[in-house]
Amino acid sequence: MKLIKAFIRHRKTEEVYTALKTAGYCCMTFVECEGTGQYSDHEKEHISVKYPFADAYRVIKLEILVADEHVEPVVKIVRKNGRTGYRGDGMILVSPVDEVYKVRTDEKGILAV
Repeated sequence: MKLIKAFIRHRKTEEVYTALKTAGYCCMTFVECEGTGQYSDHEKEHISVKYPFADAYRVIKLEILVADEHVEPVVKIVRKNGRTGYRGDGMILVSPVDEVYKVRTDEKGILAV
């Protein structure tokens, strides 16, 4: 199993979600974040109330847990639907997951997903 974390623009969130849902990927988490990085667009940056020391930009973090064979299709969907072609389109990270446990049923592994 792999955990895919994708950092995408706010305005691309619905498009990415709809494409993943249409392809049969039902379960994902979205988190509003603020970040800094090599991307720098001073017209779109804002002064963060939470982090006043940083010129931050708003971003959505998408997290989705998939079986190994679904990594490439999910990454392709996120790249295709999350891309604007401009700097700051985000990044995708793929990490191994050793084990998953479902709290309610005690199922583990791929059955818990």
